[in-house]
Amino acid sequence: MKAIICEKHGPPSDLVLKELPSPEPKEKEVVVELKACGMNFPDTLIIQGKYQFKPDLPFTPGSDISGVVKKVGAAVKRHKVGDEVFGIIPHGGYAEEVCVSAKAVFPKPPNMPHEIAASFMMAYGTSYHALKDRAHLKEGETLVVLGASGGVGLAAVELGKLMGAKVIACASTDEKLELCKKYGADLTINYSNEDLKNRIKELTDGKGADVIYDPVGGDYSEKAFRAMNWDGRYLVVGFAAGDIPKIPLNLPLLKSCQIVGVFWGAFTMKFPSENMANIMQLMQWFGTGELKPHIHGVYPLAETPKALEEMMARKVSGKIVIKCSE
Repeated sequence: MKAIICEKHGPPSDLVLKELPSPEPKEKEVVVELKACGMNFPDTLIIQGKYQFKPDLPFTPGSDISGVVKKVGAAVKRHKVGDEVFGIIPHGGYAEEVCVSAKAVFPKPPNMPHEIAASFMMAYGTSYHALKDRAHLKEGETLVVLGASGGVGLAAVELGKLMGAKVIACASTDEKLELCKKYGADLTINYSNEDLKNRIKELTDGKGADVIYDPVGGDYSEKAFRAMNWDGRYLVVGFAAGDIPKIPLNLPLLKSCQIVGVFWGAFTMKFPSENMANIMQLMQWFGTGELKPHIHGVYPLAETPKALEEMMARKVSGKIVIKCSE
């Protein structure tokens, strides 16, 4: 089987495509013939050794998978050969096959194409956990989403609207903001040419945001935080801008608001039952057509480095998907 290998930490151009032996499952594992793997911004950090999770070298990146069970371990009861599955794994997704714990993958809905299934779990799982479990977003509140056209950002826009919030989408181009409007954004801010703090204040009649969803970090974070409403919740989701911001701690004091961390991966392991309930709700919304992942583009396995470069250059709206096999 073929797989993308990270042999040393560095840019996407350092990744190599190699032929490897097909994996064999242990008794509680399955081998999945991968059809698609969704790309997420942490992938660009993991290959550079800049993420909080650091796999041992060499490794294959990629976490958001969808495919068909090819082999099952002797103790596996929940899956059989031929089952279509999807799920989240620590790494190994940019390959034709992967061996994973049987508990790591779930039956794929028959009406969900593999490309959509591989775009769903990380983006929607993260954003729903953030808005529901961490922010306790209420109907009628104002939600501001930074990096709103990215994978998790667009999911947050869509979910925020579905949960009854007034959604203000923030992104760097008018083209990206037009996409956000299609996904439910009530108002938009182009923070390339508009003052983020002042515009949030203007669009909320001076009150500020009840919840701010921030997967970007960098220079935008403090500007947005200064436009928080009293008793607001600031969700720290990630740092796509590259820099981890330093927020003056007098700001949450003066606004009586919260800085709330969002680490969905740890939540899934610590609270599997609660996470499963979230996933079931998301599946229900998908089934009724209320959630529609936006696919920016589909790349063949050999072009994974090119796709990662597109993501690092912030040219991506929604999700990139790697087509792992036919």
